[in-house]
Amino acid sequence: MQSFYRGMTPTSRGVVASVVASALFAVLYALPGMLTVLSPTEIFAWRVVVTVPVLTVLVVAIGEWADVRGIARRIRQTPLLAGLLVADAALLGVQIWLFGWAPQTGHGLDVALGYFLMPLMMVLVGVTLHRERLSRLRIAAVAAAAIGVIFALLAGGGIGWSTVVVALGYPIYFTIRRAARIDSTGALWFELVILLVPSIVFAAQPASLAVVAAHTELIVPVLLLGVISAVALVAYILATRLLSFSLFGLLTYVEPVLLVVVAVVVLGEGVSPSQVPTYLAILVAIILLMVEGAAPRRPDAAPN
Repeated sequence: MQSFYRGMTPTSRGVVASVVASALFAVLYALPGMLTVLSPTEIFAWRVVVTVPVLTVLVVAIGEWADVRGIARRIRQTPLLAGLLVADAALLGVQIWLFGWAPQTGHGLDVALGYFLMPLMMVLVGVTLHRERLSRLRIAAVAAAAIGVIFALLAGGGIGWSTVVVALGYPIYFTIRRAARIDSTGALWFELVILLVPSIVFAAQPASLAVVAAHTELIVPVLLLGVISAVALVAYILATRLLSFSLFGLLTYVEPVLLVVVAVVVLGEGVSPSQVPTYLAILVAIILLMVEGAAPRRPDAAPN
């Protein structure tokens, strides 16, 4: 199996890594349903507590520890960077918490919809903050998404707050990382280490420890929370290294599709008839973005 993987082209390895990451995150989305005796906050805490040591080992194994040392040097030179990492860690922590809260509370589809909307929000951020020009396909995609939101508002249910937090939270997170030049493996490691402090506090609460001690069947799923999370993150990192930006962008749509499958098939959530127009409009928007991403560009074409 290892020799087969090594025989693949870098692009093929990148595709495998990206799909594996998306599949693992989908599995991670299903796990909270097995941990109903733990609160979403406890699930968040145990996930981070297990993720950090596993991720540390994997980061060293793939040769990324130099990046961690590089971020540490930058923090010593520019202490303000530590504050930005804390802010980014807080934004990431909210998303990790939602990933455990949604499957337990019947909001799996709401969060999945947020992941579908996130790329479209990134397009708007690019236009607003970076003055990027929109192609016709991107304009059509944003318009389709806007129609979907309008349908949701007219249907009376509106857009759930968890959908908004995902759709807007990640663009803010990535914008800070890009502006501060901390969009790297080392920065991600520091963000999770920052989250480790409150996570240990929550996980070490007597009530949380008592629940785990009383339900030994929880040990394996709790460990899987961290192990799967760490492996998925490393696979995601490898994919970003091996794939072109456009191909990587296309493959990011695999994850929300799988999250919807988990929400419907595993968590038993359903799409009401009033929600169908919204999902169809978002689907059209995503297809338009995929078509644009797959279209070949002339070497002299201006960036959008």
